[in-house]
Amino acid sequence: MPSADTGASAVIRAGASIPASQSSKLSPGDPGHRRALLALFAAGMATFVLLYSTQALLPAISAGLALTPAQASLTVSATTAALAVALLPMSALSERYGRTAVMTASVFSSSAIALAIPFAPNLTTLVALRAVQGVALAGLPATAMAYLAEEVHPKAVASAIGIYVAGNSIGGMSGRILTGVIAQAWGWRVALGAVGLMALASAIAFRLLVPAARHFRRGPINPAALWRTVTGHLGNPLLRRLYVIGLLFMSVFGAVYTVLGYRLAAEPFDLSQSALGLIFLVYLVGTAASAASGTLHARLGRRGALYIAVALTTTGLLVTLSNSLTAVIFGLILVTGGFFTGHSVASSAVSRTATTGRAQASALYLTAYYIGSSLGGTVGASAFHSAGWGGTVAVCLAALVGAAGITLYATRRAVAERRVMLAAR
Repeated sequence: MPSADTGASAVIRAGASIPASQSSKLSPGDPGHRRALLALFAAGMATFVLLYSTQALLPAISAGLALTPAQASLTVSATTAALAVALLPMSALSERYGRTAVMTASVFSSSAIALAIPFAPNLTTLVALRAVQGVALAGLPATAMAYLAEEVHPKAVASAIGIYVAGNSIGGMSGRILTGVIAQAWGWRVALGAVGLMALASAIAFRLLVPAARHFRRGPINPAALWRTVTGHLGNPLLRRLYVIGLLFMSVFGAVYTVLGYRLAAEPFDLSQSALGLIFLVYLVGTAASAASGTLHARLGRRGALYIAVALTTTGLLVTLSNSLTAVIFGLILVTGGFFTGHSVASSAVSRTATTGRAQASALYLTAYYIGSSLGGTVGASAFHSAGWGGTVAVCLAALVGAAGITLYATRRAVAERRVMLAAR
């Protein structure tokens, strides 16, 4: 990813690019190209500043509404689960109504909901609003890359994707930091209101900047064809393994970042709300880890890189058991680097494995990814409530054992197939 929040970038309809003169597409140096990049950067910020807006505030929300960690974690899990379910339908809607229309509706509706969320009187209302917001948010990650693939010159698409991914990452990180700082001074409701205003400003910037789509062609929504493609991918054993690996890695990441705030807010750490927000600066490690994952994959292969990712994440989890803040942060760095490595390797492998319907293959991976986030956050918080941080770590280690087991199974199969081939010679 890339980044924890960039898997959405892969949802592009196979064959979506429309035959057209390349000269009519947006190229570096064109005013329209610059506007498109700024627009998608702003939209990416709006989407991911909202998606995890309550994560850094969970201890404060728990105190304000008298909730357990597991209950408060639903404000994150409900949003990511709803987004996961809505990705494929939103992708299909963009084929009928256009990329720009769906993206615009997504960023404005999710921002409007964000402005209502601070007034939620209880957990039920808060979780319901966050779930609806997750559905609304799905429109942008489900269509943004399709828009860039259709409107930007092929030679400039990779850099355009990079700008969009940067918006995702900065939005996800800055939203968590911003809410922590504001909540320290004025409370969690004001913090969520500020995030809503920030997202609305980004949505307005997106709408003012985004160039009109010139290469989109409206197509019918074909549920039967979509179903055939989806079931075909789910019938591929390698893709199934990659989906489960993505789910397991993200469940660990979701659990750690959802629950860690509770641990660091309590003794012996006693960190303030603003300090808890700053912990999310560790996300910057993901940029380096994602870049390094390509080199790691080239040297060790997909399975070798996954073993390294599991080892890094496992080591990091064990280090976080320490009561030293320095050790906990170092452990968090290892967990973050391991997650980004594993996710980058698995998500890129999905694109290489699928020979047809790559958009749907990537969308399925992204769906599993966000389901993992929802499950990890809720199960990890429940374990923390029952058994403390050690319980959360135990749940995460179980998920990593699953990821390692799947990778080991694939390794043994590959070795057996190689022996059969050599014997046949």
